[in-house]
Amino acid sequence: MNLAKALDLKGGMAVAFVGAGGKTSAMFTLGRELKSPVLLTTTTHLGVWQAAGADQHHIIEKTEDVDKINLKAATTVLLTGPAGADDRLASLDTALLEGVFQLCKSAGIPLLIEADGARGKPLKAHADYEPVIPAWVDQVVVVAGLSGLGEQLTANHVHRPEIFAQLGNLNLGDMIEAEHLSAVLSSDSGGLKGIPPGAKKVLLLNQADNDVRKAQGARLAGELTEFYDRVLVGSLQQPGQAGPIFSADSRTTGIILAAGGSTRLGTSKQLLHWQGKPFVVNVAEKALSAGLSPLIVVTGSEHSLIESALAGLPVKIVHNPDWALGQSTSMKAGLMALPSRCERVVFLLSDQPQVSPILIRALIERYNMKRAPITAPMTGDRRGNPILFGQETFDTLKTVEGDQGGRGVFSRFSVDKVLWVDRRVHYDVDEEGDLERLTQAFDPN
Repeated sequence: MNLAKALDLKGGMAVAFVGAGGKTSAMFTLGRELKSPVLLTTTTHLGVWQAAGADQHHIIEKTEDVDKINLKAATTVLLTGPAGADDRLASLDTALLEGVFQLCKSAGIPLLIEADGARGKPLKAHADYEPVIPAWVDQVVVVAGLSGLGEQLTANHVHRPEIFAQLGNLNLGDMIEAEHLSAVLSSDSGGLKGIPPGAKKVLLLNQADNDVRKAQGARLAGELTEFYDRVLVGSLQQPGQAGPIFSADSRTTGIILAAGGSTRLGTSKQLLHWQGKPFVVNVAEKALSAGLSPLIVVTGSEHSLIESALAGLPVKIVHNPDWALGQSTSMKAGLMALPSRCERVVFLLSDQPQVSPILIRALIERYNMKRAPITAPMTGDRRGNPILFGQETFDTLKTVEGDQGGRGVFSRFSVDKVLWVDRRVHYDVDEEGDLERLTQAFDPN
C-alpha cells in the first residue's frame, strides 16, 4: 500500500517525521502521493540538495512571505529559511512555522515536517535538545532503518552511538540485534521522546529490502504495537507493486459475544463444556493466544456464571442488560467499550469453541497488508467466523438493529477474503445434537 493510505492522512493534518533511516525520503514520498498542494518544511535543517525533492522551494523569512504562497499550485511546496555556509537550509522560526500551520489548517491541506536529524545513518538516539516536534502536530512518524540490524554499534551505523548503547542495553562495538532496537524504540528517551500528548504515534520500520529484513520488521512490529498506535514495515527505496508499505500493524481488540439466552438449546451454551472447559473459556483462551488485546466479553443471560468461569483470564467483562433485544445490542455494547484509537476489532462467537488462533492471526495479517474495511474467512462459497472489522465500519455497526450482528453491514463495505479449507470453522451449537457433532468432528474416536 502507499504511505498515505498506511497513515490515513487527511487534509489539514500536520505530520512530523523523526528518527533515522529514511525520514526525509518518507516525507517527500508522502508529499508526492497526496493530492496537491502539500506544504513541507523542517524544524531543524535540510541539505540544499534535498530541496530538489519538492516541486517548488520558497525561502520564508517574514510573515509576508507566507502570505504570498500560492496554494492553488498543484505541487509539493517546500518552505525553509535561507541556506547557510554549510549548504544547509535553515528552519523557520517559531512564529513563521505557526503561521504556516494555521494557513494549512484553514485551507485543509497537509503540512509535513522533518523534525530531526540523523546524518544519513540508519539508526539514531536523541540528544537532549532533540527531536524538535511542534506541540500541535496530529501525527509523529518515527522512522528506523532495518539495515542497521546485524551491524556493529559504531558511528558508521548509528548517530550518537553512546546514547543508543545506554538505551539499548549493549556496548559500543556490539552487534545490533532486534531486541536492542526494540528497547530503544520503546523508550521514552528513545523513539517516543518528545511526542506531544494527543499526537498519534506511528513507527515506520524502513529498509525492509529483503525477506530477512521483512521478517525482522514483522517481529518488531508485533512487539512494538504496545507502544505505538500503528507500526509500518516497508521499503521506500524498493517498494512493492502496491506501494512502499508492506504491512500496517496495530493492536487488535477482540469482542466475544456471549450474551444470548440459548432459547433453542434450552441451556446456556456459553457454559457447555468442550475439551474440558466451558465454551466461553475456550474462545477466550484462543483469542488471547492469537494476540487479541484487550479482549472484551459481552454478557447478558447468565452474567454471573460466565464472569466466574472467566475469572483469572485477562478479559474485560461488559454486561449488556438489553441482551434479549437481539445480538445487535451486544455488538453495540462491545463497541462502546473499545479503547480510544482502536483501529480494528475481531468479533468472536461464544458457541464456536473450536475457533482457531491461526485463523485469527491470518485475518489480522491479511488486514495488515490490505486494510479492507471487513476481512472474513471463506470456505468454498461460504463465509465464516470470526470476522475482522476496520475502524471505518464502527459507526455503521452501531446503527444495526434487532437480532443482527456485523453481517448487517456487509453490503455497505468491501469485504476481503481469507481462504480457509477447514469447514469445521462453520460448526456452531444451536440445537440438541450439535455438541455431539462438534465433538466427533475434532475427536472421531
